[in-house]
Amino acid sequence: MTAQILDGLQTAKTIRAELAEEVVQLKEKYGVTPSLSVVLVGEDPASVTYVSMKKKACLQVGMESTIHELPADSTQEQVKAVLTKLNEDPKIHGILVQHPVPKHLDENDILAHVDVNKDVDGISVYSLGKLLLGEANFVACTPLGMIVLLDRYGIPIQGKRAVVVGRSIILGKPAALLLLERHATVTICHSRTVDLADVCREADILVAAVGKAEMIKGDWIKPGAVVLDAGYNRVPGRDKDVGDVEFEAAAERASYITPVPGGVGPMTIAMLLRNTVEAAKKAEGILQ
Repeated sequence: MTAQILDGLQTAKTIRAELAEEVVQLKEKYGVTPSLSVVLVGEDPASVTYVSMKKKACLQVGMESTIHELPADSTQEQVKAVLTKLNEDPKIHGILVQHPVPKHLDENDILAHVDVNKDVDGISVYSLGKLLLGEANFVACTPLGMIVLLDRYGIPIQGKRAVVVGRSIILGKPAALLLLERHATVTICHSRTVDLADVCREADILVAAVGKAEMIKGDWIKPGAVVLDAGYNRVPGRDKDVGDVEFEAAAERASYITPVPGGVGPMTIAMLLRNTVEAAKKAEGILQ
């Protein structure tokens, strides 16, 4: 068996084209331009790159995007003061605090200061709590992207045995909740799970989100399983980045699999754009 590739790059491109059309309609019919503001604290090179990519993606679909750059030594109150202004600005529909913030800051407290109706990243304590209740305004973009990718390929979730390897608040935990909401039977695992390989072999849908290069081996994959690899790891001496799954071997057993890169990653930004458009519609009272 050779798995079919779940092409996140092409799927995200299609979604972005759909959003661009929707943005045109919002401008022409309602005079509304969805707007995303990103708060960047410090100059972490990876974060600077990610923020630039997000702004470029917004502009490509006709949205507005602003970046608020703060020094790395900013205080908790200085960061929250910026968020207060963005919360109160009716022209700003979505707010994202670039993760991670400098270690001297309380990230959860900062995220909690983002208006839940503008939390398009979906990872504040309030957004995650609402997700647990099944009432989320917005869902964390990477897990949401995985669910949308399954839907776009017509892959059923209901009744399936899902295993999520990873328990972060931005990926593993919300992914498990989304799968549960869609009536999968979900097991959450992590690097300390006893007999992890055996648990993975039970999965009809396997989500790899542990952040360790090729930790999940090909023979851990149940024949015919769907593999969603959210890992992105740089390995010295390798000419390309790799995921958390041993791709080539896993692809011989899986029915569907996401590549790294080009799988889950592009879907993340597409979902950020989609969430921002939805935030704009809700803020302006627009039903479509």
